[in-house]
Amino acid sequence: MEFMTIRRATAVDAEGLTALMQGSSAYRGQYATVIAGYRVTAEYIEQHQVFAAVGAAGQLVGFYSLVLEPAELDLAFVSDGAQGSGVGRMLMEHMLGEAGRAGLAYVRVVSNPPAEQFYLRMGAERVGTVPPTPPKVTWERPELRFAIVHQRAVETAVTAIR
Repeated sequence: MEFMTIRRATAVDAEGLTALMQGSSAYRGQYATVIAGYRVTAEYIEQHQVFAAVGAAGQLVGFYSLVLEPAELDLAFVSDGAQGSGVGRMLMEHMLGEAGRAGLAYVRVVSNPPAEQFYLRMGAERVGTVPPTPPKVTWERPELRFAIVHQRAVETAVTAIR
């Protein structure tokens, strides 16, 4: 994987984040209705914890949005060209760190069904299903949860082991 940084998104990123999301092959076919017409706006970026993964040449390769109240991973996308390169893992690790710094105990994820296995590999656990909400969503979606390990608890556990 090429050099990449994760930084806080700004209003200037809104169009690029929207284009990345709308270009995602994960939301084609039966899942297209979920994001049809959806835009990441400057106001959305201002209201939530939105972080962008940026490649060495300055291109957006992924992003996520963490809503603090109630605690939920609202959006998470990796560009099709960066799939399988570790960008998604880096974004999830970053999100978990941000959630810990915000004092969250857990982060809820309502997943696109094909993405469930990714979240499980990242450490989430399945806690249920979210029923369809027609007309946009006509299928059940997995509900997952990341438990947040706070740095103080990790340091205490390491000290206890020593």
